[in-house]
Amino acid sequence: MNGKALLAMAALLLLAQNAAAVNLPTLSLGVTEATSPEEVSTGLQVLFVLTVLSVAPAILLMTTAFTRIVIVLGFVRQAMGTQNTPPNQVILGMALFLTLFVMAPVLNTINNTALQPYMEQQISQQQALNQAVETMRDFMFSQVQEGELQLFIDLTKEPQPEDREDISTMILIPAFMLSELKRAFQMGFLIYVPFLVIDMLVASVLMSMGMMMLPPIIISLPFKLLLFVLVDGWQLVVGSLMSSFG
Repeated sequence: MNGKALLAMAALLLLAQNAAAVNLPTLSLGVTEATSPEEVSTGLQVLFVLTVLSVAPAILLMTTAFTRIVIVLGFVRQAMGTQNTPPNQVILGMALFLTLFVMAPVLNTINNTALQPYMEQQISQQQALNQAVETMRDFMFSQVQEGELQLFIDLTKEPQPEDREDISTMILIPAFMLSELKRAFQMGFLIYVPFLVIDMLVASVLMSMGMMMLPPIIISLPFKLLLFVLVDGWQLVVGSLMSSFG
């Protein structure tokens, strides 16, 4: 055994001795018997917070403008036929920031009327939660359509509500989602029409020239990109999206 091997073995033995002398902390998880009602309440609150964090993406999809924006942006990409350009990360990032832009007044209202008073101990936790939910309900009521609301009211077989206060949040959220999907597909159809016209024109020209083996998408793609750039398509799409929430 050469000198390098002896030095390596000595270094390993020294590390083993040092590791044995170090007291490493351990982490243990378990269920123990509570000694007071406060401990039970704290545990339930922690469980509730973890549950809310796990469903936070679903809450983002169901109660904000994210659904309509991301679907319309996806329609724009498909109508142009650019495959994965812009990539999904860009589409989702743009949709997220546009959602924050649309929801900024709502979030500011929640911060001023619910979060800050609760942090300053001016209102209770339940009052802050009720105020935040009421603000989100106002936003959803401003976007939901009566047909979707009536659909879920009929499905639940509840009495006909007289005003907004009689409509529960469990009815409002799916009705709002259905309204967002409906409007997103309506806007997607309008976006598809000009690009579809270009595809039909290019296909007709190729067939008249006898070039049936050449895929029309190869020829129409540059024209669709040119049209989209000339009319400043992204500005039109984003402007239409933002004005649709007015």
